[in-house]
Amino acid sequence: MKDSFPRGQVAVVGAATYGMGEAPGFQNVELAASASVRALAQAGLQPKDVDGLFIVTMDDTLVGLTFAEYLGIQPRFTDNCRTGGSSFQIQATIAALALAAGQCDVVLIAYGSNQRTTSGKLVQSGRASPWEAPYRPMNPITSYALAAARHMHQYGTTKEQLGEVAIAARQWAQKNPDAFMREELTMEGYLSARTISSPLGVRDCCLVTDGAAAVVMVRADHARDLVKKPVYLLGAAAETTHREIANMPDLTLTGTARAAKRAFAQAGVKPGDIDVVELYDAFTINTILFLEDMGFCPKGEGGRFVSGGRIAPGGELPVNTNGGGLSCVHPGMYGLFTIVEATRQLQGICGERQVPDAKLAVAQGNGGVLSSEAVLVLGTEETL
Repeated sequence: MKDSFPRGQVAVVGAATYGMGEAPGFQNVELAASASVRALAQAGLQPKDVDGLFIVTMDDTLVGLTFAEYLGIQPRFTDNCRTGGSSFQIQATIAALALAAGQCDVVLIAYGSNQRTTSGKLVQSGRASPWEAPYRPMNPITSYALAAARHMHQYGTTKEQLGEVAIAARQWAQKNPDAFMREELTMEGYLSARTISSPLGVRDCCLVTDGAAAVVMVRADHARDLVKKPVYLLGAAAETTHREIANMPDLTLTGTARAAKRAFAQAGVKPGDIDVVELYDAFTINTILFLEDMGFCPKGEGGRFVSGGRIAPGGELPVNTNGGGLSCVHPGMYGLFTIVEATRQLQGICGERQVPDAKLAVAQGNGGVLSSEAVLVLGTEETL
């Protein structure tokens, strides 16, 4: 099979967030709409200009119809793909293909969730299967704890190395005024945090917040008329390996490995070329697994790779520069926020946390329990 992609033919021209942390009184679609209006305004556009609509929420399986009605638009192309947190990277891929084929002209991808102020806990989008339910897993954390335990057993990864991920995320969050959790996190504080599902403790787990995000995509020839610094989609790929953790082929190898290989090949880049990495860090083990699977370090070396501040501010490889799902925001699904942060870094508008001279970025999404992985490679005009 020939793996082709319209490299650089589509660009992001707007990327915004809204209601980060807590947004009492807002419904999911209201949060998504507020982020969408902000993202569209960055490109001088309005909801009426949107003819390609992509959205997911946790509470509405027909949200594509609900959101079109809420915005008062009649899009030609509508999608509400549901693969969990990777939905948005997959939607961006579909959007790129649709735009390149002329099926639509202005695409809006949006998400919103009020899970913190309405429930105060992670909202599940699916029930446990009859095969796993008898064991009473605290999913999703139990599934990720299994992956972490296996990685520690197989490769010698330590609790302190998981802590390096959490601390780096917090250090980035301290540079981000929109981040929900900005208090200092030390290794001592990390290690003393209560255990939730061994070996993972509270600081290994993503936040439970409200929040919304939106991005706007158009064809490259139109993008240059809308904004000074469009961000171009250079490669995109995804892979699904399982639904339940019991059926994951290898607890230490995710679908990110093959998806990243394809996305990098489409973009014509190597891991060493990437300036900024935005990963779906729902749990600390995710960051280690995904960095390995993308080729930033050999399999099994992720724990050692993230040590010594390598992925923290001032380190060799900036990872999750907004603070990630661990310290910035995690309103049920985080995938769209990685695209927003990657876009902002390439536009050079991230203030204190800005990575100097960033030209290439990765925005990765993870759905289910390490089940559905998707990778986008984004670049500035110099990378075309």
